[in-house]
Amino acid sequence: MLLRGLTWLVLFQLLGTALNHLLLPFLPGPILGLLLLLCFLMVRGEVGEPLNLAAGSLLRYLPLLLVPPAVGVMVYARDIADDFWAIVGALLISCLLTLVFVGVLMQKLIHRQARREEQP
Repeated sequence: MLLRGLTWLVLFQLLGTALNHLLLPFLPGPILGLLLLLCFLMVRGEVGEPLNLAAGSLLRYLPLLLVPPAVGVMVYARDIADDFWAIVGALLISCLLTLVFVGVLMQKLIHRQARREEQP
């Protein structure tokens, strides 16, 4: 069951990488793969047991993925300090855009859920 879920994850990453090389070179392949997986799961309407098991198993190792960025921050602390205000500005703008996007998305989802509950 775990192998089937991991196969799905790798398949979507490979599809994203293929799209990256063929059509969209400005977006990373794994990000495109995640977007494809999100669309697939939205169309399907549920997360299957194999995919849920694989994702849950991988979540245990998430802290290991945070070690390289932490080391990078320590190694490039001087460069980060030089560009501090540009980084803060980019973070604030991206945070505000994310909040607006999530707010609009939640309103649409709430409206859709209310319509479903009204229908017999």
